[in-house]
Amino acid sequence: MPERRTPPGDKVVIQNVIQPGHTYRVDRAKYEAMRDALLAVLPRGAPGMTVSEAKGALLPKLPGALFPGGDKAGWWLKAAQLDLEAKGTIRRGPGSPVRLFRN
Repeated sequence: MPERRTPPGDKVVIQNVIQPGHTYRVDRAKYEAMRDALLAVLPRGAPGMTVSEAKGALLPKLPGALFPGGDKAGWWLKAAQLDLEAKGTIRRGPGSPVRLFRN
């Protein structure tokens, strides 16, 4: 995936499906890289894939400069997941473990 060039300190506002109405300001480049990688690997429609499967599939798509050795990828994956769920871009299937898919 091509490396994004954004000004230092550039932020984006994200949501959290678990905390409706609450927003967070996070690093734009890291968020957008993770969002794009997650959307690239998630299948359309149920049953989807587990979060662990998604992480394994998206790690090679992340820019090494932003996520050296996959550092902090788990946190950013969860942030992107919860934001995309809040926006209705992705959904989780019923039951356990959590399975994600694109609408």
